[in-house]
Amino acid sequence: MELFAGYGTAAVIAALLAAFGSAFVRGLTGFGMAILLVPILALALSPVDAVLLANFLSVFIGLTEIRRLLRGAERSAWVIIALVAVTTPLGLYALSVTSPDMARLVIAFIALSAFVAILLPRRGALDHHPATTTGVGVLSGLMTGYAGMPGPPVVPYYVGRDIPREVAKASMMLIFTCASSVGLASGAAIGVLDWSLVPLAALLFPAVLLGNRLGDKASGRIEDRTWRISVGVVLGGAAVGALWKAFG
Repeated sequence: MELFAGYGTAAVIAALLAAFGSAFVRGLTGFGMAILLVPILALALSPVDAVLLANFLSVFIGLTEIRRLLRGAERSAWVIIALVAVTTPLGLYALSVTSPDMARLVIAFIALSAFVAILLPRRGALDHHPATTTGVGVLSGLMTGYAGMPGPPVVPYYVGRDIPREVAKASMMLIFTCASSVGLASGAAIGVLDWSLVPLAALLFPAVLLGNRLGDKASGRIEDRTWRISVGVVLGGAAVGALWKAFG
């Protein structure tokens, strides 16, 4: 793929705005970049390239704040990361052999289930049964490979518990950074990674960096209840968008 080959000015501007907006949401809520960005990128790229480009951007932004994430993340994040590493290749392979319509349907229902889960009563800080953690890790890995979206299973797991906001955000961001790294490695291993996506990611990264920093600053100024409402709104919007694309 030649950089910008077949892209008009409007498409490039739209991609930059989407990168900025999705990164702002990431900085504000701790997730949401891939959920919002991949569907827009998929309008101009193949589903596989859209997923892998989002993975590049997630890794780039995660590396800029890796020290903070390592300090703040909950220990359960490492269990989920290990499971993501095992199951992501399976999800990416499934994406490469299934139809876009089927992929949209699966993504839509998972996004919807995540939105429903976030509406449930908050659980205790230590309420994370090993079986639940395992299920979250497996499903997150499959979603990383299949849609570049590890968030739908992970977000309710952390935001739905009574833990500090920064612990939840750091845990989610660390998982997403590692999941994206695994996604790229899996793409290279099965031969679907186009390395010419790297300069395109480099072009979009300044918009991602700026959006993420502004979102993080905004997050520090809002109350915890408002932050949790913001998380629910993003998940709800993603669910509606996924359902519309699947059935529209």
